[in-house]
Amino acid sequence: MTDQVPDADIWATIREEAARDAAREPCLGGFLHEAILRHGSLMDALGSLLAHKLSAANMSALTLLDLAYQAFARDPYIEESVIADLQAVLSRDPATRGYSQPLLYFKGFHAVQSFRIAHHFWVDHRPALALFLQSRISEVFAVDIHPGARIGRGVMFDHATSVVIGETAVIEDNFSMLHEVTLGGTGKSGGDRHPKVGRGVMIGAGAKVLGNITVGEGAKIGAGSVVLEDVPPHSTVAGVPAKLVSFPKESFPALEMDQSFDCAG
Repeated sequence: MTDQVPDADIWATIREEAARDAAREPCLGGFLHEAILRHGSLMDALGSLLAHKLSAANMSALTLLDLAYQAFARDPYIEESVIADLQAVLSRDPATRGYSQPLLYFKGFHAVQSFRIAHHFWVDHRPALALFLQSRISEVFAVDIHPGARIGRGVMFDHATSVVIGETAVIEDNFSMLHEVTLGGTGKSGGDRHPKVGRGVMIGAGAKVLGNITVGEGAKIGAGSVVLEDVPPHSTVAGVPAKLVSFPKESFPALEMDQSFDCAG
């Protein structure tokens, strides 16, 4: 993990990191030029990277790039969220060595930013396109997020493999979770049927949070838990079914990523 820089300096820092890595590893020079150094902005680079990853025989990278640029231009919240998510990964993942690392290599970051594009088109009343993008995101990144879900900024999906998030799920800002988490329903009933997750929540690997329940601000859910009832704010639950086991030492567990259940005080 390296020190954060101001939001306005992130793109310049990414370019410096890419140039340094290209000098150290000449075999990566072409890749880093294509992915970062030839671009004039973070969003240009991100759009190109996601377009190439999500392209398929029936949808070209050029078409996907145009769609990404449409979403970025119409919704400035996406760029603000991308920057907040980069800051979140750098501050919470001790394996991260710079801003270019999640941008280039972390599929959890890629999946969330791709979702943001799909969500834009869902809200813009283009469900067929949004669902196509959801399908490609799931195929490429093994992360299945319905485009109707709502996700705040400053989020980190660490590793992210096998994450599933349902249509009416809501995730507020400064959220962290690990791989194999499900925010799902409990059956085939329609309507508002998925979890609502408050600010600063952390969910451990393999946890299943099911139904139209509330996970309160600053809560922590232990790995492998099955959560079927509301979780009070600033509490820790674990088990199958999940029960209250302790209270986090920190106000927002997502920021600290402490997996223990020790009681405060």
